Amino acid sequence: MEKNIRIFAVEDDPTYLKFLEYVLSLNPDFEVFFYSTGTDCIKNLHLKPSIIILDYTLPDISGDEVLAKVKNFDPAIQVIIVSGQEKIGTAVHLLKHGAYDYIIKNEDTKDLLLNAINNARKSLSLSLEVQSLRSELSEKYDFENIITGNSNAMKNVFALMKKAVNNNITVSITGETGTGKELIAKSIHYNSLRKKGPFVPVNIAAIPRELIESELFGHEKGAFTGAVTRRIGKFEEAQNGTIFLDEIGEMDMNLQAKLLRVIQEKEVTRVGGNNTIKLDVRVLVATNKDLAEEVKKSRFREDLYYRLLGLPILVPPLRERGNDVIILAQHFLTEFCRENKMQDLRFTKNAIEKLLKYHYPGNVRELKSIVELAAVLSDGPEIDEDDIRYNSIMDDKKLNFEELTLREYNFAIIRHMLEKYDNNVLKVAKKLDIGKSTIYRYLKEIDYKLNGDEQKK
Repeated sequence: MEKNIRIFAVEDDPTYLKFLEYVLSLNPDFEVFFYSTGTDCIKNLHLKPSIIILDYTLPDISGDEVLAKVKNFDPAIQVIIVSGQEKIGTAVHLLKHGAYDYIIKNEDTKDLLLNAINNARKSLSLSLEVQSLRSELSEKYDFENIITGNSNAMKNVFALMKKAVNNNITVSITGETGTGKELIAKSIHYNSLRKKGPFVPVNIAAIPRELIESELFGHEKGAFTGAVTRRIGKFEEAQNGTIFLDEIGEMDMNLQAKLLRVIQEKEVTRVGGNNTIKLDVRVLVATNKDLAEEVKKSRFREDLYYRLLGLPILVPPLRERGNDVIILAQHFLTEFCRENKMQDLRFTKNAIEKLLKYHYPGNVRELKSIVELAAVLSDGPEIDEDDIRYNSIMDDKKLNFEELTLREYNFAIIRHMLEKYDNNVLKVAKKLDIGKSTIYRYLKEIDYKLNGDEQKK
């Protein structure tokens, strides 16, 4: 608990002022300033008191006005009102407008006041701890600290992230699995104007379809079988903060309509309820799907797509980030050695060459796993190429390039792109910058089966 806490005592009654001097002198940690008017108190707020003991009835200005000016100067200052009035309405009014406590002048005032000061100190200590933790989070999620990379592709990502932090625009983050989309969302939140509010992540794909509506919007008691109590939804949890909807492309079409309404109206109604709850929530979304293509295929609502698009950030796959692979690998290695109290390790030249040759279908997440395993397998101060093990679950259909001939390599690329774009030969031809006839020729050689629509073309 904080020592030498600064307290202002504002009291115009000389007799009661003597009483306050006695009570506050009982604790040597208190640094007390006494004032007989509200004006003097307000003039000296620059001294930054932690607690103000305020007489409600002052000769110059009302206790209401002093409270308002104190809270306007610094909402963290705890104001304890001491008054001869026993009107409940007055007490409720003051507490609603930011007073920490309301104490009646009587024979119990001494104990009540000391107790209120003690509780206010605990509240201040907790508030400072939360503030410190939030500051640490902001530092932890500083762009360049947490998202490592010097490639031009990542510099573009950083530039867009910086544009996202000073406003409430919706941000849509796209990229392959394992590229760090949630990390980017957290970095945006903890560097934004909403960093003091909650960050609430929701993985749409991980929630059973029949429970998503309740999970997002909450439900009232008895709304459905098993709803034995009221439940607050994720949107309400994110009030004054940010909700992050990961894998948004997996959301059912019926629920998309409800999500659109919540975002547009900025209010939510719990399942089984009638009352609307106003929301002040920023929305960030992420997906590894091409939502524009999903819209064309009638799997994603067009109106919701444009509502969510906002500021689009495309996170590049690791294979397109060049030497970022080595920068990231060294970062993960240093972090792993420190966390496990291991000696510092370094990569040999051969290990670096091996790391650069791999295509990383699992992206940054896979690289981290590879590096940590290598650190455990190494016997000395260096990690050699033999310590680096690739355990990709991807088969040759997913572009496992190792030990392939050029022809096999071409087949693998075409197969991969056809699967990615639902056997749309025209689109794959454009993406690969080759003719459709080239694709059909390769497919004929390997007897690759297209869907019915493509076979008719």
